[in-house]
Amino acid sequence: MTNDCFVQATPKPARQHGDDLSVGTKHSRQPGASSVIVGHPLDTVKTRLQAGKGYKNTLHCVVQIYRTETVAGFFKGLSFPLASITVYNSVVFGFFSNSQRVISKVRYGDARHPCSMLDLTVASMSTGLMSVVLGAPVDLVKIRLQMQTLPMLAENLNLAGTSNIAVRSVSLQGQPTYRGPIHCINSILRTEGIQGLYRGAGAMVLRDVPGYTLYFLPYTLFRRWLSPEGNSSHLCSIWLAGGLAGSISWVTATPADVVKSRLQADTLHSRKYNGILHCIVQSYKTEGIHVFFRGASVNAIRGFPMSATMFLGYELSLQFFRGF
Repeated sequence: MTNDCFVQATPKPARQHGDDLSVGTKHSRQPGASSVIVGHPLDTVKTRLQAGKGYKNTLHCVVQIYRTETVAGFFKGLSFPLASITVYNSVVFGFFSNSQRVISKVRYGDARHPCSMLDLTVASMSTGLMSVVLGAPVDLVKIRLQMQTLPMLAENLNLAGTSNIAVRSVSLQGQPTYRGPIHCINSILRTEGIQGLYRGAGAMVLRDVPGYTLYFLPYTLFRRWLSPEGNSSHLCSIWLAGGLAGSISWVTATPADVVKSRLQADTLHSRKYNGILHCIVQSYKTEGIHVFFRGASVNAIRGFPMSATMFLGYELSLQFFRGF
């Protein structure tokens, strides 16, 4: 789920063509980029709702971003996820495919043996755990760039003892904390070390391990139910199954996603939370139980086109290259 994107590969091709890993890695590029571009504006809204302040609801957040930052505000932090999605998808999809092979080899003595739902569950959870290693730094940088707002700069000025400076005199465009993803990475490494890039990784594990499971399995089930007369290549079934799976996965992952976003948005000079438990307790005390469902509706809406785009693009490109 990292970079607000999973490795969008279907278990079915992996079982039928399990040894063709190169096919999967080639096809994850364009669909992955498409899903990132499609979902990023709503991802920015979701991040602001979960980790920001002063937003009454989703519509208010959208209007405020547009009024203060124009359309460009919705695409903050896009470049790093977009640049890394090919590597991310290739590595994680490879891990998912190989996990299925290993499980089939151990359980059935044949790496090509079709995986059961239990096998896919284990493979999905293992993939979710491994994905954090690659995805946590990307997500951290994305969120830090998405959260460069006027209120955040004002808060940093207050903490620095310059509260006499009027908020309206601070130019967000002229004095950003981070000038881009590379500058953001260098700043984090310089001030927090390598562990700084993995802030919120624990919460990301809590999100992605069950999140991957509730992503691949529903897709597999929906494809079986929706494919007419066993036609697994039917485009409507691919699109609908992928979209539904994405919405289900992201909605159920929202509470852990809120905690992760808040931990990752915490900068060194305005640190509010000492860890996962402290973040949960403090958030609950100050904002109530509903805080853990902030952005759930956005996740549901955003998860559908992102996942539908990814699955459909992947399946179409897979079919195209199989024709050669």
